[in-house]
Amino acid sequence: MKKFLLIGSLLLLFVSCNDQDVVKENSLSQGSTTIETSKTAPVKYKSLEVNGVTIAYREAGNPKNPTIVLLHGFPASSYQYRKVLAQLSDAYHLIAPDYPGFGNSDFPDANTFKYTFDHIAETIDAFLEQLHVNSYAIMIQDYGAPIGFRLATDHPERITAIINQNGNAYEEGLGEAWAGIRALWKDRTKANEDALLSAFSLEGLKWQYTHGVRDIETVDPDAYNLDYLRLSRPNAHAVNLDLFYDYQNNVKLYPKWQQYLRDHQPPLLIVWGKNDAFFPESGAKAFKKDVEDIDYNIYDTGHFALEEEGDAIIEKIRSFMNAQMK
Repeated sequence: MKKFLLIGSLLLLFVSCNDQDVVKENSLSQGSTTIETSKTAPVKYKSLEVNGVTIAYREAGNPKNPTIVLLHGFPASSYQYRKVLAQLSDAYHLIAPDYPGFGNSDFPDANTFKYTFDHIAETIDAFLEQLHVNSYAIMIQDYGAPIGFRLATDHPERITAIINQNGNAYEEGLGEAWAGIRALWKDRTKANEDALLSAFSLEGLKWQYTHGVRDIETVDPDAYNLDYLRLSRPNAHAVNLDLFYDYQNNVKLYPKWQQYLRDHQPPLLIVWGKNDAFFPESGAKAFKKDVEDIDYNIYDTGHFALEEEGDAIIEKIRSFMNAQMK
């Protein structure tokens, strides 16, 4: 008899545990916004043709919920946001596109696709319009900043908030690691191009992910190995040197982006790795000149802060976004 009672108790425990895993959607009203909360949704891997170029993207969460567009950096892809997609899809609609030439998107020939930040931003803008996404927060990192700020200045009414993880908009935010690229801006010679090629090597890519972290074992090796695979394709070095050279046009737009911040005062969350050789903490502090109310957070890590501090940053994003809807 005791044996049967024990088996029965175990079955009840099993059923009870399973019941906790059943997806149950609830509605949470915060101010005028209703969030459909549920168990975190699986990430879906999609693609969309935009002006003849196939854009690959990751999507998770209920489209009825507030949207966050995740804009990746160099040399990365939407893969860098895998933790955000996995953890925030219970309350937010998340879209993470790969730019042309990056990730799983098409890599069009430079003779048919102009690799400039203007053109990439135009492509991502068209991508969002085709998806009928016209109200969204942006999360920006590295290259995501010049693309995101172009979206914001072109459509300020669409931007609900900015989540900034080492995305620069000030000259004082350009660190010592820009020395070689600044030389390229001044004089685009083969010698100055060749001096930058180490950035595309496996060791160079690994350094970008691991420099400034406290614990190298928190960095996913798949990140820099995938980047190396893509940067090993024919013409990949030339295309990315074009983007290095074009980055100077982002710097010229800094005053325009700063004016946008002053005029529109978007809700701004700073989650910044302070040991970034490209965009040190001085770049984060500079936003205080133009934005009156900043949720300001600095982490003792490097350029790709989500690798080492992902859980803490994601919880900060959740609380920040929730605060915008009260």
